[in-house]
Amino acid sequence: MIKFDNNNAGSLLQQVQQKQSSLMEKLASGKQVNSAADGPAAQLIIDRLTSQTEGSRQAISNAYDGISLAQVAESGLANITDDANRIRELTVQAGNGALNDSDRQALQSEISALQENISLTVEQTNFAGKPLLSGGQDISFLVGSSSGNNIDVETNNVTDSISDLLSIDVTNAESRQQALDIADASLASIGGFRGDLGATQNQFASAARVLTESSINSESARSRIQDLDYAQATSDMAAAQVQGQASLSVQAQANQQQGQVLALLS
Repeated sequence: MIKFDNNNAGSLLQQVQQKQSSLMEKLASGKQVNSAADGPAAQLIIDRLTSQTEGSRQAISNAYDGISLAQVAESGLANITDDANRIRELTVQAGNGALNDSDRQALQSEISALQENISLTVEQTNFAGKPLLSGGQDISFLVGSSSGNNIDVETNNVTDSISDLLSIDVTNAESRQQALDIADASLASIGGFRGDLGATQNQFASAARVLTESSINSESARSRIQDLDYAQATSDMAAAQVQGQASLSVQAQANQQQGQVLALLS
């Protein structure tokens, strides 16, 4: 009995079908590399770049949270500065020799209200439940995709720094003599705190810019390795379809010839 072997035609058809299946998967996903089977080394690089990119994104978010926290703290200090300036103005006014005790008592009433407002501002200036003007501890933000890239926001105990301001009493002649110096020293302390917060905000903003650029570069690198060239893939698919049709035709002819020979022999 004569046996015809059409394994070659079948093998070719199977290869073409596998290629078509792979191309269809790539076209559907838009990715050149969908798994380690498509390229072990490429997949390792893609995973590493993905991890770096995701870490950078979260670090950028951390940086902007740090900016927001510093802005809240500075806003509270700005309100305290306004109140402290008003206290200083009233202190100067209390030094007017034309005023009597009743006049100075009226000035002191306003000063006392401002002092209470300062204490309330210190108490209520918080961010996500963290006190910003009374904690006296640093709040740390990771602003890099790896450990160690931290920026700290310094939270100062403002009440302790301006305690003398909160006890000014212009109804007392001796206290009035020192009140201006106390107000000036308090304003200088508050100004120093605000300056530090401003510098910290700039530091966060700079870190966010660097991280954003790094993230864009990592995304681009990953895209070059992972993303599919649709034009090339479409062309390859068209070629594979032609090859598939040719393979089917060859197999059909081989089957037909085998049948004819067997018919003759029988």
